[in-house]
Amino acid sequence: MFKKLKTLYSSLTIRNYRLFFMGQGVSLIGTWIQRTTMGWFVYRITGSAFLLGLVSFLSMIPSVFVSPFAGAWADKWNRHHMMIITQTAFFLQTSVLALLVLTGVINSRVQFPLLLLALLQGIIEAVDAPFRQSFVIDLVQKRSLLPNAIATNSAMFNGARLVGPAVGGLLIMLFSEGVCFAINAISYLPVIISLFFIRISYPPRIPDSESTLKKVGDGLKYAWSRAPIRFLIMNLAVYTIFAMSYTTLLPIFAKDVLKGTSGTQGLLMSTAGIGALTGSVIMASLSHIRSMPRRLVFSSIAFACTLIVFSFSRVVALSMALMIVLGFFGMQIMASTNTLIQSVVDDKMRGRVISLYTMSFNSMAPFGSLMMGSLSSKIGAPRTLLLTAIIFVLWSMNGLRLIPGFTRGILRMLVHNNNTDIYRVKTLETRFGG
Repeated sequence: MFKKLKTLYSSLTIRNYRLFFMGQGVSLIGTWIQRTTMGWFVYRITGSAFLLGLVSFLSMIPSVFVSPFAGAWADKWNRHHMMIITQTAFFLQTSVLALLVLTGVINSRVQFPLLLLALLQGIIEAVDAPFRQSFVIDLVQKRSLLPNAIATNSAMFNGARLVGPAVGGLLIMLFSEGVCFAINAISYLPVIISLFFIRISYPPRIPDSESTLKKVGDGLKYAWSRAPIRFLIMNLAVYTIFAMSYTTLLPIFAKDVLKGTSGTQGLLMSTAGIGALTGSVIMASLSHIRSMPRRLVFSSIAFACTLIVFSFSRVVALSMALMIVLGFFGMQIMASTNTLIQSVVDDKMRGRVISLYTMSFNSMAPFGSLMMGSLSSKIGAPRTLLLTAIIFVLWSMNGLRLIPGFTRGILRMLVHNNNTDIYRVKTLETRFGG
């Protein structure tokens, strides 16, 4: 039994990754407490679906403008040092938010500081995401451990997703939203401390006079000219704007559709965490990426169909069950996309391509949130969710015909990059005349 667990989470045998895993695990619980609290807090003090979407929009829109440059910097700068800087910035930003809410500066009449802090959070996130995603390979060192590390990281994320929202909903009822924000600020300290204990030796950086704009352009050309990467990024963007943005409407579903409280919202988000955690354990058990293209497409279809059913639910128990399914397939989509991109990309382009991955998620999410908030204020949250889910299911069904060519493209890139550690060499040689 112990041997099976060791194999399942083999990336945790690496000291650096284990340290980061423990620190980040605590931090993510705080993050999910705040995510649950923020939506409830905004909707409670404003009663506006539009402002609910606007806060989410401001926290993500900087990714459109900042992430491409951050990706170029991630290929050039010390990723370890930058992680310390960005995590410290998160700590400071969240501390200010907690202070302003606890002191009553942010209230039903004054929301401007909240919007400004949401924008600041988005800027920090836009810089942090490409560095953090690229940092995984620095921690584990071996390409063969990359899929397991990504799946293990997803398990950590979704374990926190399981605990954080339930705790957040309870803390709102027992204390206040300001206390929840303060707890999130404190939760950044463990990951900052763990980063100081991590030891990574980067090879000497070769002097490079090439401009950042040129690097960004090269990254865009590289991603667009590789069909698998192009499809993965486009699919993620469509998923984010028409499907994943349903989370913006959860406070409305919890309060108005299901006639519940902040605890109801916490339960919905936590049950999604159960499904996502289950999915991440399954992903961690995979020893290769051969099945991932098909898994990605079918998971997208299943996610869209579940959203359609969720839009009709008026019973808390049924909605919770559907959230488990949404969490499971949503995790399959995100982890498969991340693993496939990181597996096929050239190391020299890793940061820039990862920035496009994070940008397609973070830059589409604000537009999705704004769209969801605006539409729901006009036609209601259930009809808004139904409409967007139908659009995503049509897109996903089209993906069925692309699976064979998509798979072949991935195999060609693996051969070109000599990355046979995560795919069987014999199969590669047979298919491509090795």
